[in-house]
Amino acid sequence: MTQMPGRLSIVTLGARDMGALRSFYRGLEWPELPTGDDTWTGFLLGGVMLALFPLDDLTAEAAPGDSAAIGWSGVTLACAVDTRDEVDSTFASVVEAGNRWEITWSPRAAFDARGALLAW
Repeated sequence: MTQMPGRLSIVTLGARDMGALRSFYRGLEWPELPTGDDTWTGFLLGGVMLALFPLDDLTAEAAPGDSAAIGWSGVTLACAVDTRDEVDSTFASVVEAGNRWEITWSPRAAFDARGALLAW
């Protein structure tokens, strides 16, 4: 099993109104990824990506069967690992430790020496 690296790569917020939330963060002059739209977007901020995803879609993916009214926060945390081969074993180690994190990998992800996300 692969131990999860000590880094937070992505915080995803479930949005009830994607357009309003995107406008809010763009109004702060945070740089939005060029691929962003009202189905998914992200803002790369000091080594961590803030991602926005429609709340219903995020709930269906991350907490199927739950709803905001019974404890689902609408927030997910993700750690990007260095290789595709690390995804399953890292996820297994997190579950064994008693929690759930999204473990992801992207061939375009780049990290600095501290583990900060530089590109996605």
